[in-house]
Amino acid sequence: MGNSSNSNGGTAAAAPGFPAQDRSPAQDRFPAQDRFADGAQYIGGRLRPGTSGRDHTVVDPATGHDVLRYELAGTEDVDAAVAAAKDAFTGWAGATPGERSDAMHRFAAVLAERAEEFAQAESLQCGKPIKLSREFDVPGSVDNTAFFAGAARHLQGQSAGEYSADHTSYVRREPIGVVGSIAPWNYPLQMAAWKVLPAIAAGNTIVLKPAELTPFTSLMFAQAATEAGIPDGVVNIVTGAGRDAGEHLVGHPDVAMTSFTGSTAVGKRVAEIATSTVKRLHLELGGKAPFVVFDDADLEAAVHGAVAGALINTGQDCTAATRAYVQRPLYDAFVAGVADLMRTVRLGDPFEESTDLGPLISHAQRDRVAAFVDRARSYARIVTGGAAPKLDGAYYHPTLVVDAAQDSEIVQSEIFGPVLVVLPFDSDEEGLRLANDTPYGLAASAWTRDVFRAGHATRAIKAGCVWINDHIPILSEMPHGGYKASGFGKDMSAYSFEEYTQIKHVMYDNTAAVRKDWHRTIFGDR
Repeated sequence: MGNSSNSNGGTAAAAPGFPAQDRSPAQDRFPAQDRFADGAQYIGGRLRPGTSGRDHTVVDPATGHDVLRYELAGTEDVDAAVAAAKDAFTGWAGATPGERSDAMHRFAAVLAERAEEFAQAESLQCGKPIKLSREFDVPGSVDNTAFFAGAARHLQGQSAGEYSADHTSYVRREPIGVVGSIAPWNYPLQMAAWKVLPAIAAGNTIVLKPAELTPFTSLMFAQAATEAGIPDGVVNIVTGAGRDAGEHLVGHPDVAMTSFTGSTAVGKRVAEIATSTVKRLHLELGGKAPFVVFDDADLEAAVHGAVAGALINTGQDCTAATRAYVQRPLYDAFVAGVADLMRTVRLGDPFEESTDLGPLISHAQRDRVAAFVDRARSYARIVTGGAAPKLDGAYYHPTLVVDAAQDSEIVQSEIFGPVLVVLPFDSDEEGLRLANDTPYGLAASAWTRDVFRAGHATRAIKAGCVWINDHIPILSEMPHGGYKASGFGKDMSAYSFEEYTQIKHVMYDNTAAVRKDWHRTIFGDR
């Protein structure tokens, strides 16, 4: 999603209730031109320029101003990165779990020391409010690193045992090889962590392709790994377009596994390429998370949860609350409460501590979100929002939509913006049926004071994560991944090692007999 447009798409005048755009130059926020003067590819432990012959400009979505112009990766860069990862694999896979763990603990310490720099870079390239970067993205990534540093010591297989009279068996869990991963633009740092950490903790090496819109923190993440003592070539970054660098990475014969996070449509293309080369495949795709409010729920808590869950990261989150189903006794009060609370959300400069909501990633994405809402006007009602403020950046007001049909576009399609649709339901079973009426199954939440209702909802809703009386929190210790068109496989937690390791059965003969009993099926008699 998004593009490299640097058109303003707005005026410098501030709308009533919004701060004027009086910003210092982007270089004062994060010195991208100095930091990436040697290029925006990180291969074999050093920065280097791309070789595609095509440039890309990173744009500050809060102002539309250019931040960094760099040369994109081409197929030669992908080949070089895969070669570096392949060369590093034997040594890294052969390191003891304790050695990998120690290096990753140092990695976590380096990230913690650089926390403010990472937050500044993430907010600049994404338009995230600085409080979101500081309090969510960066500490979450540091915690992920610390978790996998510990988990690297717990990669054992099944205990040995005798499952036949004459043999002892055991299971080895081994790294796969070179992993080729592709990450999206909405959470660049966290997605780099989710891709890199379980892969290298398990002994693999990796080539990560971040979105060309948001390369800064992925490159910095790889640099921090090198500074922590993780060997050159273990973590490599290629920043290029999907149709050349991305597809070449997925189809590369020396890449043993592909992990992709992004839209379901692109995920299908990734799957086509990966399966044609018989690769291990992990997909975390789109979402359209339901938010089910039963009539005994704490109304105030549900209202606050819905606004926070819908607007996190300006709605650019696959797990964001996008479809609220509210049992009819609470419906009117819920709609009124959400509308009132949405109107208090403060849009503005992402680097101001008071800003609640930043811009979308680009003006193209802002226009895409606006088009969904504008088309909905013919069949639904916009309670609040539904317009862009008069700010320079790619901003869009928090938007609440009601009176839409269950099969309408705005209910069924992933919008990826600050838009919440609310629909009523009568019986519990109707609410749960509507919640499941989507191709997606990444996340969901249910709101109730009744333990039996809560338990029934967690069993009935088909999603990889179901929250009760909350929406959005994630933990390093718990898995993240979807059902249905939201993909398969898990990020985070020890469950992610199932994606990044292969299982080997080892069997020992215990008899020392030259002729085994089963040989008679090939030659001779008993």
